[in-house]
Amino acid sequence: MGIRVATPDDAHAIAGIYEPIVSHTAISFELEAPSVEQMRDRIQATLQTLPWLVSVDEHGRVNGYVYASRDRERPAYQWAVDTTAYVREDARGQGIGKSLYIELKSVLARLGYFQAFAGIALPNAASIALHESVGFTSIGVYRSVGFKLGQWRDVGWWQCGLRQMSLPQTLPQPFTC
Repeated sequence: MGIRVATPDDAHAIAGIYEPIVSHTAISFELEAPSVEQMRDRIQATLQTLPWLVSVDEHGRVNGYVYASRDRERPAYQWAVDTTAYVREDARGQGIGKSLYIELKSVLARLGYFQAFAGIALPNAASIALHESVGFTSIGVYRSVGFKLGQWRDVGWWQCGLRQMSLPQTLPQPFTC
């Protein structure tokens, strides 16, 4: 397994990982899976400022991905990010998500971020276990915040410190490939 920065050429594989999650589960609150072109646009937009990483198997196929996005719009939030990770169904349980998160957290800390957050549609024991295995702790639940697959869904929120808290000396740096 290897981890590298995603490229627009990974959009097909990433869309393939994400589509069944959107279409058949309440894990994602999207109601329609993005097209390959939409996923390509998302990758390109994210990489302008934040990391998007993929894991590849021994055959070079993408088997998981993780990325960061802006947490909130107000300037005082600029040292925090939201994170998202997905692993291809046939590759789950092999430590791919954990490896991706460890690398993402390292990159984010080097860029100058202090806090990472993750929203998890509940119930989702596997995602909770993944996030807690890499240092995220539960901080609360948004009750009945999303409606998908015929019912109201809760979203739990987890938080992870990326580096020792101190007064920020500089703004977070943009990600460069």
